[in-house]
Amino acid sequence: MLPVLSSLVLIGVTVLSCTRPPASSSLADAAATAPPALAAIQEAELRKDLFELASDSMRGRRAGTADELRAAVWVAERARQIGLEPAGDDGTYFQFYPVRRLTVAATTRLHINGQPLRLWQDAWVTAPIEARLDAPVIWLASLADTTGRNLRGKVVAMNLLPPVPLPALKMSLWGFRYILAALNQQGAALRAKGVAGILLVADNIAEPQLGFVGHRYQDGVYQLPAMATAAPIVPVVLLRQAAGAALKSGKARVTADLGLDSFIYPSVNVIARAPGTEAAQRQENVLFSGHHDHDGIGTPVAGDSIWNGADDNATVSVALLAIGRAWKKSPGRRSALFVWHGAEERGLLGSRWYAEHPTVPKSSIVAVLNADMIGRNAPDSAALLGSTVPHRNSTALVAMAVKANEQFTKFSIDTSWDDPKHPEGWYFRSDHVPYVRAGIPALFFTTLLHSDYHTPRDEASRIDIGKLARMTRWMYATGWAVSNTAERVVVDPGATLER
Repeated sequence: MLPVLSSLVLIGVTVLSCTRPPASSSLADAAATAPPALAAIQEAELRKDLFELASDSMRGRRAGTADELRAAVWVAERARQIGLEPAGDDGTYFQFYPVRRLTVAATTRLHINGQPLRLWQDAWVTAPIEARLDAPVIWLASLADTTGRNLRGKVVAMNLLPPVPLPALKMSLWGFRYILAALNQQGAALRAKGVAGILLVADNIAEPQLGFVGHRYQDGVYQLPAMATAAPIVPVVLLRQAAGAALKSGKARVTADLGLDSFIYPSVNVIARAPGTEAAQRQENVLFSGHHDHDGIGTPVAGDSIWNGADDNATVSVALLAIGRAWKKSPGRRSALFVWHGAEERGLLGSRWYAEHPTVPKSSIVAVLNADMIGRNAPDSAALLGSTVPHRNSTALVAMAVKANEQFTKFSIDTSWDDPKHPEGWYFRSDHVPYVRAGIPALFFTTLLHSDYHTPRDEASRIDIGKLARMTRWMYATGWAVSNTAERVVVDPGATLER
């Protein structure tokens, strides 16, 4: 599940509620027959697959690494064993695409008063940039010190200031969001003064978070080539308190030689298909969606350096395999298309690529049933995002999902996270979004965040396998309804997203 930065601009705390989406439509009623292979979704098979895909041997499945490719091969081999047909490029299960990665060069050097700073230990360059600095440092006690002063072309330093407003209480990755919002706000204010460089010294809230947050800056920026944007022109460096102490004297000098490296890596989507039974409809596809990548190896937390991503998103990866087994046992009228996206954690890159370069005709994709994180939290609660306005783009599709839950899985559905004012901005953080933007009916199944999100504690041993099986059956039952109704589900007239 992508921890998107855009969620930082959302404010307020939404009170959780369990409300009901729209009632079933006649289209959903027409497809209300029981899915014939619900019993084929077995907890034992889900558990076995989960513990393999989320094992330490997969090394966190980081996009753009051999570990992600290893996970993709594992998924493809499982799909082959099930009997799913390859539906990728050139008769394979794979669709490779290029990912551009920009990183701070290892040759980067920083000095204050001639003393070297250790990159990624004392100092974090917050965005890859080519820059040279050799100048005295002007210390600012506050942003008010910029008033009436000509700072154009100067290097300035100050303490990191709390962002306004603070991230909402209990938001995921709160410390990361705090630092990012503070950097964005102060950086924008100082860049507006025309400064040549910015040094910000961590405050007491940011200081304990530097190892975790700094790993993200060390990792760099990932983009699809078509998404490439201009590099920043003003370097912003975040410093530990000890490293920044010399700056406050008013007599400090900084020298820096900041380099940028650019690489093209392969990432990969895994695509498989189970043909439908009806000649008139088997060319149409119900797309089941998830992602197989996660965060890889990072700074150790309590001695564990592997971000296993069991819930995020091995749960869904193995759920799609289980749905594939059920579909092979008893196919629907329309075909089932399974897409395990790569590089979701780097910015929904795999789903963006597939939505623009599908391996089946885009018009043949009837609906997208996407999921992310479906194995944690209270046993009887779940969320269905895209089920309420403004995120709902197909009332008929929502009605099918609601009816499937009422008939077979009976979760209490929490729709509060669909609220555009929800501070997490959760709807925009998973792989259904590119398909919605492409005009395809889509839903997002999830059991929401938990305290182990994007930490090494997201381990297979913490997954509620029973709940995972129920969520898998809910997705399968919804897809079965979509597959077997006489009419295709359609996008509601005038459906738009608020951003």
